[in-house]
Amino acid sequence: MTDLYSFEAKTLTGELQSLSELKGKVVLVVNTASKCGFTPQYKGLESIYQEYKDKGFEMLGFPCNQFGKQEPGGSEEISEFCELNFGVTFPLYEKVDVNGDNAHPLFTWLKSEAPGLLGTQAVKWNFTKFLVGRDGRVIKRYAPKDKPESIVADLEAALK
Repeated sequence: MTDLYSFEAKTLTGELQSLSELKGKVVLVVNTASKCGFTPQYKGLESIYQEYKDKGFEMLGFPCNQFGKQEPGGSEEISEFCELNFGVTFPLYEKVDVNGDNAHPLFTWLKSEAPGLLGTQAVKWNFTKFLVGRDGRVIKRYAPKDKPESIVADLEAALK
């Protein structure tokens, strides 16, 4: 797998989507959780999505229950929570593992393309973000504590 477009993922409604549909877009991939200290980042993520979605940008949210069991719900519960509490309209996918033997292949690739602190490939916590350029290659990895607003300059540069 050489770029984002090589992967598939199931939406929260269970539909298999080829990420090749995103060719030519700048994409932010985020592992999310509904019961995390960083969950309020949904608001900032949605704000960025609304501002840039018509300018060649897409955001993909992947719920994950690997960190403190902070995403215990099923797809319908996750969808309702995100919509009601944060007005999330960007695409959300089925709950995935981002680390370990059962990690979704997309996250295995993202981690290898943009290792974390000290070269670690593990995702540290919920709301780790990966910015992918129009060519489908990873531009940068952001830590969970990095607020969505902090990526805007990189996003705007990628959209040019």
